Amino acid sequence: MIQSPGILMAVLAFLCAIGPLVFIHEMGHYLAGRVFGVKAEAFSIGFGREIAGFTDSRGTRWKFGWLPLGGYVRFAGDMNPASQPDAAWLSLPADERMRTFQAKPLWQRAIIVAAGPAVNLILAVLILAGFAYSYGVDRTPAVVGAVVEGGAAAKAGLRAGDRIVALDGRGVDTFSDLARYALIRPGQQVTVTVARAGRDIETPLTIGTVHQRDRFGNEYRIGRLGLQSGDPVLAPVSLAEAPIAGVRMTGEIIGGTLETIGQIISGRRSIDELGGPIRIAKISGEQMALGVSAFVWLVAMLSINLGFINLLPVPMLDGGHLFFYAIEAVRRRPLEPQVQEWAFRGGLAAVLALMLIVTFNDLGAVGLWQRLAGLIG
Repeated sequence: MIQSPGILMAVLAFLCAIGPLVFIHEMGHYLAGRVFGVKAEAFSIGFGREIAGFTDSRGTRWKFGWLPLGGYVRFAGDMNPASQPDAAWLSLPADERMRTFQAKPLWQRAIIVAAGPAVNLILAVLILAGFAYSYGVDRTPAVVGAVVEGGAAAKAGLRAGDRIVALDGRGVDTFSDLARYALIRPGQQVTVTVARAGRDIETPLTIGTVHQRDRFGNEYRIGRLGLQSGDPVLAPVSLAEAPIAGVRMTGEIIGGTLETIGQIISGRRSIDELGGPIRIAKISGEQMALGVSAFVWLVAMLSINLGFINLLPVPMLDGGHLFFYAIEAVRRRPLEPQVQEWAFRGGLAAVLALMLIVTFNDLGAVGLWQRLAGLIG
C-alpha cells in the first residue's frame, strides 16, 4: 500500500531541509568575508523579488526571495561573474575599495569562496558523528554467515564461513562495506577475493539486480550479493571518536556519489536517476513522515551533496571560482576577463540544461507523464 505524505508535508519538509542548509552555506561565505574585512551588501535566502527583509547597522540587506531554491551573499565590489574590477570599482574612495571583494589577496578570496561548501560538509560530519555516538558503528566482519540460494554469491561458489577480503582489489573490512559496494553496481561483474581454509581464492561474481518498491511507491534498482552476515556487531563510539567516524562516513558518501556520477557519465546508470527540487521535496516529505531520525539523516545527505556539488570545477559554482583562482595562482595573473565571461556563460548554460533534465525527471517521478499519457490514451 502506497502511503504518500502529501504535498503540504513535502513542501514543509523541503523548506525545513533546504532553507537551513542554504542559510549556513551562505553564512560560511558571509563570516569568512567579515573575518577579512569585506563588506556584504546583501544576504539573501531565495532568489527573485524580495518578500521580506531588513538592513543591519553594517549596511547589509538581509532578505528572503520568493523562489526558495538557493541563496547568495553579494559582497561590495563583486560587480560581475568574473569578479573583475571595472570603472565603477576604480572610482570608489580608497577606504571603501579596500573593503571590497576584489581588493583582497587571492588566498583570502579563495577562503571566502570555499567557506560555503566547507560549512555544509562540517555540518554533515557533525550530524553523522551524532548518529555514530548515539547508535554506534557497524563492525560486523565481512564473514559469510549464509548464502542466499540462487543468488549471485551462490552462483559464484561462495560458502558460509568465507571471509571476503576484497572486491575488484578494493579491501573490505566489514559486512557494510560489501553491501555498500554492491548497492550501486547492479549487474556488474567483479572479482571477489575470499579467504578460505588459510588461503586466498579469487572468483568472478556478477552482482545481482534487485528491484525494490518502498511504502511510498518509489522504485529502486539496486545491487545485491546474495549474502547474509553472522551476528551483527555494533561497536560503541566515544565522544572523542565520534567526529572521526563522522568524517569517515562523509568520505564514504562522497566516494559513492563520485562513483555514481561516473556511472551516469559512462552510461552504466540511467540519467533518469538524477533528481532536482521536486524530487528532493518528495523525498523530504517521505523522510519526515518516517520520523525525526530519518529526516535528520536526509539533511546530512543533502548537506554533503550541497557542499560537494558546489566544489565541482564548474563555472557559476564555488568550485568554478576556485578553479580560476588556482589558474591565477599558477599564472601569477588572472585569466583574461573575456575568457572568464565566456566560461561563466557556458557554465550557466550547462546548469540550466541540467535543471531542465532533472525537472523532467522529477515530473516523471511524481507521475505527471504517466497521468498525461492516461488522459491522451
